Amino acid sequence: MSVPLLGLETEYGIIREDLENSDPVEESMKLLQACERKSVFCKWAYSQENSHQDLRGFQVRSLAQDEEEDAFCAEDRKRPYSYLDMKCDRVLTNGARFYNDHTHPEYSTPECRSVMSLVAHDVAGERIVAECVAKRNRESKGDGLQVFKNNTDYSGHSYGTHDNYLIPRETPFDDVVSGLVPFLVTRQLYAGAGKVGSENAGTKNFQGLQLAQRSDFIETLLSIETMTERPIINTRDEPHAVRNQYRRLHLILGDANMSAYATALKVGSTSLVLSLIASGAQLPEIELQDPVADVLSVSIGRTVALSRKSGGTITALEIQEAYCEAAENAFAGKDEESDWILAEWLRTLQDLKHRPEKLSDRIDWAIKEKLFSEFMESENIGWQDPWLKSLDLEYHNLDPERGLYRGLQQEGAVHDLLSEHEITQAMEFAPVGTRAQIRGQMIAQNAENIKSIHWTGIEFSDGETLDLTGVIHSEDVENILTAGNS
Repeated sequence: MSVPLLGLETEYGIIREDLENSDPVEESMKLLQACERKSVFCKWAYSQENSHQDLRGFQVRSLAQDEEEDAFCAEDRKRPYSYLDMKCDRVLTNGARFYNDHTHPEYSTPECRSVMSLVAHDVAGERIVAECVAKRNRESKGDGLQVFKNNTDYSGHSYGTHDNYLIPRETPFDDVVSGLVPFLVTRQLYAGAGKVGSENAGTKNFQGLQLAQRSDFIETLLSIETMTERPIINTRDEPHAVRNQYRRLHLILGDANMSAYATALKVGSTSLVLSLIASGAQLPEIELQDPVADVLSVSIGRTVALSRKSGGTITALEIQEAYCEAAENAFAGKDEESDWILAEWLRTLQDLKHRPEKLSDRIDWAIKEKLFSEFMESENIGWQDPWLKSLDLEYHNLDPERGLYRGLQQEGAVHDLLSEHEITQAMEFAPVGTRAQIRGQMIAQNAENIKSIHWTGIEFSDGETLDLTGVIHSEDVENILTAGNS
């Protein structure tokens, strides 16, 4: 893969079913505190964060999320905890960051060098979060705490799953936007997690299954915001790498996939398209008239005709076929992983076109469509029945006894991309040849002497520092590890 580093961030939904009123901040804190895995706790270097620099070349004075942060802080002052106590930041031996993002536990994978490594670490995050849920429920002698890997609570709130790609700074940002937008609008054909009904004001009467959960909440083309005016392309310029060499493309429009296959196809196809853009290869000449509106249009009507600025119309499937063909022409035979992505991308598009029922073992929305359709037929109900929204939530439940996707896994009804060994290794160890490997080894061997830690470096209690800003390639990692062992 040409993209040197990849990452996923997932905010999990959290509820207490056994309490009439519960505080999600405290529940998230207690969940983090229940984590028994070795880690550096409450030492994240927030001074290294800068969410106000925009990829378009300017610094914004304030964000809507700042106001929300102020509101949270006003409420937080009523709680008997410090800011760091509430964040409960953990950096684990596998290089991941696990923390409380106010009302949601969030798991950020380590930086990965391949799609399959990233998928393994994403599933490892599910397992680690589920471990903590099980421990909390044992402590409370019940099963009242439930956690969901999804993006909506059906009460108008949406929380994110963000895919991240390190891309060359030299690639003009306008090229990234023009080349990527039609692809992102339509990748929900296989990357959407599925959603019963709609929470968007313009389509709230929709009855049926959408392709994606986040599509209800996408409001603009470009924005640095993440909590309001959610964009197709987020413009935050926080590379966590050498600034004059790299950008980190931070995409917030994606869904949380239970299917590891869908995650691999989502991230893999996006990586190939970004490689196309960076290489200057021939891209499909597609410019949509209203891409923001098209996000929801495709989610609700997957075969809808989309208007082009040049005139005429095009379908989401035709757009994806054009991008897949361009990637095939540029990258076929390049490496084993690229060939897998190209083959599965093409297979999925062909199935979608000719035999969509075949997607029901590997694409989340299609799995839901089959599962819910069979349930509606057996119970003689329609899509408008609130029972379906409850089932939609349970599909994403991490509890192996309740989660519908977990049940399908146990029955062998869905495609398992990863081996158990790959998942358990990712729960313990960072990806080899990444700076996360350095971070993970420092935590495993010297956690008690770490004063502060960040994606880009570690500060030790004795004043020594380890700068990882420029550590991108495997040889950089080898040099540091060799020096540390000499």
